[in-house]
Formats: sequence, structure tokens, C-alpha cells
Amino acid sequence: MTRNRLNSQPNFPVPDDFYERLIEAHRDLSTAQSHAMNAALVLLLSNHIGDLDVVSDALDKARASVQSLA
Repeated sequence: MTRNRLNSQPNFPVPDDFYERLIEAHRDLSTAQSHAMNAALVLLLSNHIGDLDVVSDALDKARASVQSLA
């Protein structure tokens, strides 16, 4: 059985289009609403992925990326 791996390489044909859409989705939201939307987005995309190993790897990498900012 092949284990799925997290693809952390650029995967959008036009990454700026995704970034623009993400920023637009947050427009006019309060900070609390923006955080809640991010949480909802993580849950929706994690469910779509449906692989706990891949999602766990993504969570670990995301956490490490913000811990290095401190």
C-alpha cells in the first residue's frame, strides 16, 4: 500500500490568483470572524483530503513555520 504524502511544492498554475481569492474571502471580516473562517477552511480541506497522515504532516509543518517566527 502506498502512503500518501503531503505535497508542499507549488501546485497552483497561478499562485497569485489563489492568494487574491484568499484575501478577498477575508475582506470585511472582524479578526474573530477571520480566525473562525480559517478554522472552518482547515476543517473543510482536511475532510476533503481525508488522510490523517497527510493532514498531520501539514499541521506539523504549519505549526513549525509559525514557531520559528517567535
